[in-house]
Amino acid sequence: MIRISIDAMGGDHGPGVVVPALAQVAVRRPDIRFIVYGREEAVRPELAKFPALQEKSEFFHCDVAVKMDDKPSQALRHGRWKSSMWKAIEAVKAETADACVSAGNTGALMAMSKFCLRTMASIDRPAIAAIWPTLRGESVVLDVGATIGADAQQLIDFAILGTGMARSVFGIERPTVGLLNVGVEEIKGQEEVKEAGRMLREADMASMTYHGFVEGDDIGKGTVDVVVTEGFSGNIALKTAEGTARQIAGYLRAAMGRTLMARIGYLFARSAFNTLREKMDVSRANGGVFLGLNGIVVKSHGGADSEGFAAAVELAYDMARNRLFDRIEADLDLFHARNPQSQLTRKPAVADDGEDR
Repeated sequence: MIRISIDAMGGDHGPGVVVPALAQVAVRRPDIRFIVYGREEAVRPELAKFPALQEKSEFFHCDVAVKMDDKPSQALRHGRWKSSMWKAIEAVKAETADACVSAGNTGALMAMSKFCLRTMASIDRPAIAAIWPTLRGESVVLDVGATIGADAQQLIDFAILGTGMARSVFGIERPTVGLLNVGVEEIKGQEEVKEAGRMLREADMASMTYHGFVEGDDIGKGTVDVVVTEGFSGNIALKTAEGTARQIAGYLRAAMGRTLMARIGYLFARSAFNTLREKMDVSRANGGVFLGLNGIVVKSHGGADSEGFAAAVELAYDMARNRLFDRIEADLDLFHARNPQSQLTRKPAVADDGEDR
């Protein structure tokens, strides 16, 4: 039985989107159970619409809901111990839940997760990992916004974290890993990236195959299973890809309705366009995973619809079922045992500003 704790008050739509999403997942995943946190007057009426979901859920009232525009420090000060977001995270720490999902304020969720769960023993900074649709299938990309700037050792940590996620979610025994850079040549890029590449080439890595440097267009190609970068460039790449997908979808809609012949052509090619629309739907890849913490936390996009939030919940389910945390912990222990020289002097990193993705 997989138990998922839910912050029902998070996101732009709150329980009106969260609860129907849980009902969808409950049908598709018979062995799932939910622990739902939120305001009773907002959540209970929604739960009452889905009797089958109620049988698989426990609900706990919380007086406080973290606002989407709250600063992380404000959320910690006013929402700790009594908000729906904190309670959902705390359930993972108490081991009453296997994973937590929230569509709430990204900065507040990260701050609370770090404060409550703490980072893993050998991890300096956590990362947010995203599932990225590619021409070959899907890849893991991290960090997409948790930490601005990263030294060589932190990039290696991200590689190990991303590898564990790829093994857990995709079922790949030895994922390929690439470092995002301005070119594939070893002489190009920032010193931190070049140093991380050298260390990965020389390291004894049983759980991954290091591919080398990759460029921006390699992400969409699916050149590697795991793309590693720091949070500034990763977040820009993510939001650029989401915006481009919506832009192309807008162009197609406009073109298909422009003339009578275009509308007739659309009728003949409708199945192909439906397939393209599914591939370009950013909600289907919804769910940023906080890696490097002592527990699984998944951040859904704040504006996600019920299908999008359901995708984030199912991602949390898959990682819990495939024991993501145990895999990462074992990979980290093995790497540091085989590469004792890997612990470098770390440079300070800066957390993100908490803006919702």
